[in-house]
Amino acid sequence: MLQRLFKLQEHNTTVGRELAAGLTTFAAMAYILAVNPAILSAAGMPKEALITVTALSAACATLVMAFLANLPLALAPGMGINAFFAFSICLGMGVAWQSALGLVFINGIIFLALSVSGVREKIVNSIPLALKIAITCGIGLFIAFIGLKNGGIIVGNQATLVGPGQLGAMPAALTFGGIILAGVLVARRVPGAIVLSILAITAVGLFVPDGQGGRVTALPDFSNWLPASPAPTFFALDFKFLLEEPLKALPIIATLLIVDMFDNIGTLIGVTKRAGLLRPDGTLPKAGRALVADSIATILSALFGTSTVVSYIESAAGVEAGGRTGLTAVTTAVLFLFALLLTPLILIIPPAATAPALVIVGVFMFREITELDLSDFTQSMPVVVTVLTIPLTFSIAEGLALGVISYVLLAVATGRAKQINAFSYGLAAIFVVHLFHGLFF
Repeated sequence: MLQRLFKLQEHNTTVGRELAAGLTTFAAMAYILAVNPAILSAAGMPKEALITVTALSAACATLVMAFLANLPLALAPGMGINAFFAFSICLGMGVAWQSALGLVFINGIIFLALSVSGVREKIVNSIPLALKIAITCGIGLFIAFIGLKNGGIIVGNQATLVGPGQLGAMPAALTFGGIILAGVLVARRVPGAIVLSILAITAVGLFVPDGQGGRVTALPDFSNWLPASPAPTFFALDFKFLLEEPLKALPIIATLLIVDMFDNIGTLIGVTKRAGLLRPDGTLPKAGRALVADSIATILSALFGTSTVVSYIESAAGVEAGGRTGLTAVTTAVLFLFALLLTPLILIIPPAATAPALVIVGVFMFREITELDLSDFTQSMPVVVTVLTIPLTFSIAEGLALGVISYVLLAVATGRAKQINAFSYGLAAIFVVHLFHGLFF
C-alpha cells in the first residue's frame, strides 16, 4: 500500500529510509513545540493550549502536504511570522489575538485563491530579489533580538532605548551558555542540535537558582500526562479589527501574504532541489499542489488558533537522510502527535532554554545576506533600511513598508521607473497609506 500510495520505487527509496528521514526532520524542528507557545503567549494566548495547537496544526498541515503533493516537506507555525503576530500585530498595534487570527484566516483564503489561479508565483517573481533577501535577514535579526531579550541579555533602557541586562545573573548567563552550546552543536552538524541545546539548558536549570528564591527550571507536574485542551483557541478567530479598522488591517494582511509567500516558495525550492525533484529547467512538477497544500495549512492554522503554518527548511535534514516522498512527512506528522504526551515536560522549559534557539534560528536566516550585491546604492539603501527597521521598530510590517517605499522612490528618482513592475508600485501605495494615512484621512 505504501509503495503504491507514495510511489517509493519511482523515487528510488524504501519504507525504512523514509521513516528514518521523517524522524530526522522531526528532531530538527521539534523545538517549535516549545518556542512557538513561548512567543505567542506574550500576546495573551494560553500557553498550555498553544502546545497542543502547535503539535496539531503541524501534524495536520504536514499530512495535507504528504497526501496532496507527495513531498518530504514538514510544516509548522512559522518562525518570524509568529513574532510578527505576537509583537507587531497584537502588542504593537493593540489588536486582540482573536482578531489577529481572523487576519491570518483572510490571508489564507487569499493565499489559496492566488495559488489555485497561478497568480501567486507571478507575484513572488515580481518582487525584487534584494528585498526578498532583506526581508529574510531583517526577520532573522528580529528573532535573534527577541531571543536576547527573552533571555535577559538585552533589557530596556530609558537613556539608550536598550542596554545590557544583568549578565552576571544566572538566567542570563545560562542563556549565553545555551547560545554557545547550540552554536557548537550546529557547527559540528549534530542532528537535532537546537532540540539538544534546549534539553540541556532545561536540565541544568533544575539546579540553577533564578535569583528570586526558585530555580530557573521548575519541576514538572506529572499528575496529568494528557495534553491540554485546545478549546481556548479553537475557532476563536473574529473579524472585528478588519471591519472596524480596514485601513490598518489591509497592510497587515499584505505583509502576511508577502512574508508567507517568500518563506514557502524559498523552502519549497530549496528542499526539493536537494531532493533532486526539480526538472532540468528548475521547475517543480508538483509546485501547484504544494502551493495549494500550504495555503490550506494557513487556513487551518487560523482555525486551530496559531500564527501562520509554513513549510520548514528543516525538512532538508530529512532529505539529507534519504527522504524523497510524502511518507517522510507522514512520519514527522505522527511524531508531532506523539509529542503531545510530553506536554508536562514542555511546559517547564524556561526562557533561558528557548532564547538560544531563537538566536540560532535568527543567525540561520541572516546568513542570506551573503546573497546580496550591495555595490549598487539604489539596491543597498532599501536593503539596509529594511534589515534595520524590522528589529528596531519591533515590526516586520513597518520595516517592510519603509523598505518597499524607499526602493520605489529611489528607483523613480534615479531614472529607473520602468524597472519597477506594477505590483511593486501598488504595494508601495498600500504601505504609504498604512504609514501616513493620518495625513490623508
